[in-house]
Amino acid sequence: MRMPELTDSRLARPAGPAKPLQVIVASAAVREAPDASARLSTQALLGEIIDVFDTKGAYSRIRCRRDHYVGWVSTDSLSPAITTPTHKVTALRTFAYTAPDLKSPVNAMLSLGAQLAITGQEGDYARSEQAGWVHARHLAPLGALETDAVAVAERYLHAPYLWGGRDSLGLDCTGLTQQAFESAGVLLPRDSDLQFAWGGDDIAGWNVSGTLKRGDLVFWKGHVGVMTDAHHLLHANAWHMAVAREPLDQAIARIKTQYAEPLGARRIDVEKRAGQVPHWMAEPVA
Repeated sequence: MRMPELTDSRLARPAGPAKPLQVIVASAAVREAPDASARLSTQALLGEIIDVFDTKGAYSRIRCRRDHYVGWVSTDSLSPAITTPTHKVTALRTFAYTAPDLKSPVNAMLSLGAQLAITGQEGDYARSEQAGWVHARHLAPLGALETDAVAVAERYLHAPYLWGGRDSLGLDCTGLTQQAFESAGVLLPRDSDLQFAWGGDDIAGWNVSGTLKRGDLVFWKGHVGVMTDAHHLLHANAWHMAVAREPLDQAIARIKTQYAEPLGARRIDVEKRAGQVPHWMAEPVA
């Protein structure tokens, strides 16, 4: 398998000047082309800053600042007025209300990882100008880190499978691993070949029973899952059409019959890498 490069078209900075805009919807679809029927590449969640390089009709060509992924976003989902986020959503899903009252109308449903600028609190509810009032126990300061990335991945158990998704209403295999490890301070690339190349350290003898441990990533061509213990895999997959946990041996046997053998496994030293800017976020030297 050819290893990815920093000049990969999925990550490379588009030509021309960039204009920073902010996502103002719960989840903005990042598509492969400037058309509502184009395939979903990823999603940008509320509060994320993205750089716009071009517009075509109702769409803007963008690169996400969080992971350098490139695509097209509906311009209506972006705003030139940028507020600096202070908090993030830590619940799998939460509502943003029009008032600090659980009986008030709902403005939006936000997913884990959405970012908010909190300007005040009344009772149990924190106020965000972008979204409304959110239950304070569903939020954490932006810099707060989870201690167990796998526990975060397990929150998505049974969430529907969605190609290109990374929110709680639907996500794919790398959306799951990316969301889980980012919550612990380790940013992974968006696609499985990129994660396999740059996501962690090779595990020698990974396929020997008992070698893998909680948090290890197992890769196939075009797929990845995370181990919840030495023998069980959690992954968003198109067989279950959901995030599912199953014995690794069972997953390997089924995927081998339908597709291929695993490529290998990677181990991420979360304690060492948390908070670091990954090397793949560096701009290639011209």
